[in-house]
Amino acid sequence: MMSDEAKTEDTESVETPETDAPEEATPEDTILRLEAEKEEMRGQLLRTLADLDNTRKRAQKEVADARVYAIEKFAAELLSVSDNLARALSALSDDDRAGLSEPGKNLLGGIEMTEKELHTALARNGVTVIAAMPGDAFDPNLHQAVANVPSPQANGTIHDVFQPGWKIGDRVLRAAMVAVSAGSTN
Repeated sequence: MMSDEAKTEDTESVETPETDAPEEATPEDTILRLEAEKEEMRGQLLRTLADLDNTRKRAQKEVADARVYAIEKFAAELLSVSDNLARALSALSDDDRAGLSEPGKNLLGGIEMTEKELHTALARNGVTVIAAMPGDAFDPNLHQAVANVPSPQANGTIHDVFQPGWKIGDRVLRAAMVAVSAGSTN
């Protein structure tokens, strides 16, 4: 015979069905839930694809910039060579050039060709002279004002150019050193 305690344990061990069990979802509810999940996943997919596309474009731009600006430091160092060639050529007046001997004319021609070839090589690599002529508008992004002088030219325009400026692509390697007109002093 079973004791009363054993009977109590047997009845307690029998599980009673839970009355708080979730109701079974209807097919319409399931469809709505799955549609919402699908839209959420679709949105995540579109954001991920857009992010990948942006990363690809950024990488392409960085590679293109690296190609364009790879010689920036080297080109900047060559600018002093260009300046020295220009100073050597401007040191002779037209009268002095006419009075040169044949070897002197050959030397002068060699310096002119060297300067021209240097400028051609720089241009082939995207390094160009910044336009700065007397009368042009002063642009602080391209020009460096080293003097402000009274002149008959309009106020804020370039009066004189002391040293040409250079840029590579859209970046300024060296700003043109200019004197800016302060207008007439009358």
